[in-house]
Amino acid sequence: MRNLVLSCSLFLFVFGALPVSLQAERPNFIIIFTDDQGYGDLSCFGSKTIETPNIDRLAKEGRKFTSFMVASPVCTPSRAALMTGCYPKRVGMHQHVLFPTSKKGLNPEEHTIADHLKSQGYATACFGKWHLGHQPEVLPTSQGFDTYLGIPYSNDMNHPDNKGKPQGGFKGMDLLWADPESTLTKWKTPLIENETIVELPVDQRTVTRRYTQRAIDFVTEHQDEPFLVYLPHSMPHIPLYVPNDVRDPDPLNAYINTIEHIDSEVGRLLDQIDRLKLTDRTYVIYATDNGPWLPFRHHGGSAGPLRNGKGTTFEGGQRVPCLIRGPGIPAGTVCSELTGTIDVLPTIAALTETKLPADRKIDGMDVSGLWNGTEEQSPRKEFLYYTSQGKIEGIRRGDWKLLVKNGRAQKGQGNNRKSAEPEVFLFNLIEDLGEQNNLVAEHPEKVDELRDAMEKMDQRIGEEARLPWTTE
Repeated sequence: MRNLVLSCSLFLFVFGALPVSLQAERPNFIIIFTDDQGYGDLSCFGSKTIETPNIDRLAKEGRKFTSFMVASPVCTPSRAALMTGCYPKRVGMHQHVLFPTSKKGLNPEEHTIADHLKSQGYATACFGKWHLGHQPEVLPTSQGFDTYLGIPYSNDMNHPDNKGKPQGGFKGMDLLWADPESTLTKWKTPLIENETIVELPVDQRTVTRRYTQRAIDFVTEHQDEPFLVYLPHSMPHIPLYVPNDVRDPDPLNAYINTIEHIDSEVGRLLDQIDRLKLTDRTYVIYATDNGPWLPFRHHGGSAGPLRNGKGTTFEGGQRVPCLIRGPGIPAGTVCSELTGTIDVLPTIAALTETKLPADRKIDGMDVSGLWNGTEEQSPRKEFLYYTSQGKIEGIRRGDWKLLVKNGRAQKGQGNNRKSAEPEVFLFNLIEDLGEQNNLVAEHPEKVDELRDAMEKMDQRIGEEARLPWTTE
């Protein structure tokens, strides 16, 4: 009996220690997620005005995804989808963005990317904009992240009641750009470390650099163990700020200056990964939360060949640039298959050979075959488009995209107000990426087919939806 106990103890000692010894061989993940950056705002996605050599490295050394979708055209629901692999409506985070006065957040009972990797022994960190709830109960440290530093919501929001903000519009942004000190005199935007405000107002000139430095330090500290770094930059959401040592004083160049600063910081992080010899086992994913905020003109970006931008369900609002570099990903390749942020969580689970919880439904799919180039077709055949307020408005199935936009009410009072007929669009995205040719009249049967599918899928998600966290 004693020999059996000794044998069992030896077995547990040897094989119990095995996962620890192998931890360093497991892939690392770095997710860089910018804010309001357009599809056309990288050199490798066709920009003629913005130079992004460091981000372009990810395209040269990895794979470019040209049909990569976010699940909402605005910040909060888009980020909820990335973290959970769900359409925002499924997790109760679909009804526009959160503000400093909001009383809800992403439910900590949801299973995030950080939860999943932390349960596998990963070190996890978030440095940047969170925007999934600013209360301690729903900050990153309650959502699977070991550490957090960042602005809890958008950088144009003030603590504690969002009041006292400076002039808006692109003219207001011109004034702020001309006065770099305005980050400290015109705003009351907080910087939080873990659960505590450590800087009020935050110096937004330096946040892009500080987030990156914290990421570099975290990667260096945890180089001998698997890690996740989520780096959701506050920029280029307005107001735009960059460090004084790289600032172009011309407000017409504000957006260009900001993206090129982000590019330089991405370069610093990639260089450190190379120096630490982590390149061959680190996935780096670069994307953005939604399309460009076009009304801000030279303080906003470009959707390139796509129609419209942030806040809309046209492609310019929800198709974003995406680059992925990592082990097994074919260098210098392009994937035009349909995928998006809701597929990141299940794909990470597949790449780490781990299972997601079986007690909750998600909408994401394992697209690891698209990442590594072993599959030519995406398992994702459909994608739903929700408005910034969380209303179902469209569906893509194959090459076809249907949008059903509710018409604005006509003039009148009370019961005399008449609702306008919905505006219906049907596009073939392969032939008409810019969504200029409405094919409703030519294909009424396709309109009926897609509308029926859209409504049924949305109804099912609504029936299965889970509740967000709330103070009420």
